[in-house]
Amino acid sequence: MGESDRYQEYKKLARRRFTLGQPGNALFALFALNIVVFFLILLSRVFYLFTHQGQGQQALVFDAIEWFAMPASLVKLSESPWTLITFMFSQGGLETFPLMLMMFSSMLWLWAFGYILQDLSGNRLIFPIYIYGSLLGAVFFIIAMYSIPALRSQIGTGLLSGSQTGTAAIAMAVTTLSPQYRIFRNIGKGIPVWVLTGFYFLVNLVAAFSLTNANSFAILGGALAGFLFVVLLRRGNDMSTWMINFYNWISNLFNPNKKSKENSVKQKVFYNTGNRKPFNKTANVTQQRIDEILDKISQQGYHFLTDEEKNILKRASEEEL
Repeated sequence: MGESDRYQEYKKLARRRFTLGQPGNALFALFALNIVVFFLILLSRVFYLFTHQGQGQQALVFDAIEWFAMPASLVKLSESPWTLITFMFSQGGLETFPLMLMMFSSMLWLWAFGYILQDLSGNRLIFPIYIYGSLLGAVFFIIAMYSIPALRSQIGTGLLSGSQTGTAAIAMAVTTLSPQYRIFRNIGKGIPVWVLTGFYFLVNLVAAFSLTNANSFAILGGALAGFLFVVLLRRGNDMSTWMINFYNWISNLFNPNKKSKENSVKQKVFYNTGNRKPFNKTANVTQQRIDEILDKISQQGYHFLTDEEKNILKRASEEEL
């Protein structure tokens, strides 16, 4: 069994390991974050219905929703800058039942495209692409509100919320990464993912246009972000690196088990030889090491393995571990 065969075997195992409760599952974390914020808003709606005697829905729009949704007005945005982040994890609307249907649809699309992206590249790209798409969608939303005459009258009341812009970015990223990726493979030769993406944009752009033209521009902005992210990634510019490093830095601040970066005396005296290595150390091939490499493949993708880790896979295939 060669290295490529061995990798395919590990890739299949990695796919099975993506479960709902798996630690480090970025898709599940993103999904759960959207659900939690949605129920917070829903509970706020119930609270206002009981406290405002039938006027709860209108009061909610101008009170609770404005704490999460991003306003179209730059003046209001300067007063609530946190909404640049919270809007992408919240879902706004007036009527409860249509809101729940919209949320269900949004989460279904997010899970579908997020799962495919997770299958193609592991966990590391899901949050960065989602955030970039949401932010560029927000920029397009504001530009549309201010530049289109028919929308200028809505600047004072216009709000942007929901996962549509981030999901559009993930959908376009998946299609750009692997347009021939197939779903429902039991049906003939399967359906190319670009067909699913086209259907997604058709449905969501029509729905967004029925609400306000600016929402459709936001979705297009999210799609552009996903496309540009993959184009830059192929050119060697990984725009997710700084986000991941920042997240790791924050995590390490509260990690009591963080290892010190200071070199030991032995490393400074005996191993500080510049670019020349004093000897080549060959790592032992153990089942634990194989599992660690498998976890790295599931989280980051095969192409992020070091040469040493690829050699370990090769040796494992020769030793038939």
